[in-house]
Amino acid sequence: MTTVDEGAGAVVLDVPVDAAIALSAVRGHLSAALRDLGEDHRYDVLLVVTELVNNVLDHTPGAGHLRVLRHASLCEVTIEVDDSSPVEPVQGRSRISDTRGRGIVVVHNLAREWGTRPCEGGKTVFALVACPDGGDGCGLSPSATT
Repeated sequence: MTTVDEGAGAVVLDVPVDAAIALSAVRGHLSAALRDLGEDHRYDVLLVVTELVNNVLDHTPGAGHLRVLRHASLCEVTIEVDDSSPVEPVQGRSRISDTRGRGIVVVHNLAREWGTRPCEGGKTVFALVACPDGGDGCGLSPSATT
């Protein structure tokens, strides 16, 4: 697991996604790196990360790659997950079971913007989880603003 400080408040988490990934460790690492975000906003970011990583594990062959980028606006966070499948995610439908298939619906509801773009051998699914009401610095925990 690699975290790189890119200046201007940006934080990048860069980890491979495969069957051995410990999502609880990834969430713990992200919680620490994003501790100054408001609790609800941080939870939204962690939920989007979990859904996108699980989609790679459940719906694509092989492995993937997760990147989490913290923007200079303090509370905007972009999640990107590369995978080896050209198949686009589908909202509300799962080939695994009738009780599944709501992960992209969750991402759609939590992200200001989400989508896909082709990458070598597959695609990148991305989601931008913005400040709760769109402003700079909103949603920060009280200790981060003092």
